[in-house]
Amino acid sequence: MLRGVSGTTPGGATPPTPARTARPRKEEVRSRVLQAAAQVFAERGFAAASLDQVAAAAGFTKGAVYSNFGSKDELFLALMADEVAGRVEVVEAALRQTSDLPGALAAVGAELSRRDPGWQLLFLEFWQRAVRDPEARRAFVTSRRDLRARVAGVVARFLAEHPVRTGWDAESLTVVLIALSNGLAVEALPDPEAVPGDLLAHVLADLVDPEQP
Repeated sequence: MLRGVSGTTPGGATPPTPARTARPRKEEVRSRVLQAAAQVFAERGFAAASLDQVAAAAGFTKGAVYSNFGSKDELFLALMADEVAGRVEVVEAALRQTSDLPGALAAVGAELSRRDPGWQLLFLEFWQRAVRDPEARRAFVTSRRDLRARVAGVVARFLAEHPVRTGWDAESLTVVLIALSNGLAVEALPDPEAVPGDLLAHVLADLVDPEQP
C-alpha cells in the first residue's frame, strides 16, 4: 500500500494551516484587566483579592497583569483614575447645560452624590491602607491631588466663564465638594434613607450664595 507523502493528506492535498489567533492589543489587555479587577475587588474586597484571581477573571496569565500594572496597589489606583475621569467628564457635560452657579452646584452635587456602595467600600478599604502604609500613602496622595486639580480646573473654568462673587476660590471649593460628597456617601452606606439624593446640592447652594456682598 502506498503511503502519503509527508505533510500531505492521503489524497495528496496539503492540509490547511491552522489559523493563528491574533494576540490582543496592549490597550485591550489593560481594559480587560481593569474590568476584571473591578469585579474581583468588588466580590472579595481589596485585601482578599489576588492578582492571580484578577488574571483568571480577565482570561490572561498573571504575567499579562504585571505587564500593565506593577502591583495590586497600582491596579487599584488605575481603577480610581478611571472612576475619576468618568465623573469629571459627566460634571463637565452638566456644567455646559447651565450658566448660573446654583444650577452648576446642583449638577456637580448630583454627580458627586451618585451612589455606588461597592466602589465606596473599596475606596474606604484602600484609604485605610494608605493611612497606615507610607508607600501606599504617597501613591494615594498623588492620585487624590490629581483628582482635586481636575475638579478645580472644571470649577475655575466655569467661574471664569460665568463670573460671580462667591467668596471661594476654586481649589478651596473643590476640597469642600469632595469632602462633603465622601462624608455623605459614608453616612449613606449603612442607612441610604438617611441621606436624600439632593442633600449635597442643597448644602452647596446654601454654602455658596452668588448674591452675597
